[in-house]
Amino acid sequence: MSTFSLAVRDSSTMLRRNLLHARRYPSLTLNLLLTPVMLLLLFVYIFGDTMSAGIGGTDRSDYIAYIVPGILLMTIGSTVVGTAVSVSNDMTEGIIARFRTMAIHRGSVLVGHVIGSVLQAVASVVLVGAVGVAIGFRSVDATVLEWLAAFGLLVLFALALTWIAVGMGLISPNAEAAGNNAMPLILLPLLSSAFTPVESMPGWFQPVAEYQPFTPAIETLRGLLLGTEIGNNGWLAIAWCLALTVLGYFWSTAKFNNDPK
Repeated sequence: MSTFSLAVRDSSTMLRRNLLHARRYPSLTLNLLLTPVMLLLLFVYIFGDTMSAGIGGTDRSDYIAYIVPGILLMTIGSTVVGTAVSVSNDMTEGIIARFRTMAIHRGSVLVGHVIGSVLQAVASVVLVGAVGVAIGFRSVDATVLEWLAAFGLLVLFALALTWIAVGMGLISPNAEAAGNNAMPLILLPLLSSAFTPVESMPGWFQPVAEYQPFTPAIETLRGLLLGTEIGNNGWLAIAWCLALTVLGYFWSTAKFNNDPK
């Protein structure tokens, strides 16, 4: 069997293992999903009319259209926190030492985590998106190509954040520390254009919100689904995704290969 075939076979096995863990212990994923869903409902039904006026809208439906793309990307950030916890558990509970004594492809452990996490993130986005549709979100003007581009952006963003989360899990001494280390993936959307336009923020804070990974991705998703101006945000979003993927991949593989455990 070739090295590539071995890697594919072992990665598939690790993927099944991680999906089985997610199915047996769904509480972690559900708890992480509560954050974006609760924020969506809170901002729409409690602050919706006020926030709609702040973005130049006329009623709550305008703010629903504005907030849902940001919430979808926030959902990805929340979901991959579970990946950091899962990786940390593997590293601290001895299973990795067992894997290293077996004739399996070394990188398959991380690949299984990454693919499993991306699949869970996409499923979470679908569930939160369904909540958004249920409360009034509509994208009537988006073409099939734009929907496919939006889906591709969500998958690419999930891949990028997953590799970063894997690295955070590898450097964490335990699951609790992994969850804490990955918290910026939940907090960064709060400091972006997810809930309010960058122009309405204090001048000193606008560069922080504008040039972080979430804002260009959110604005690109809004442009694809709602027809707003994308400008340079599309290229910036792709650049951020590729940069984070490469950084996370090399960071994670270097840490995993050099870890004595």
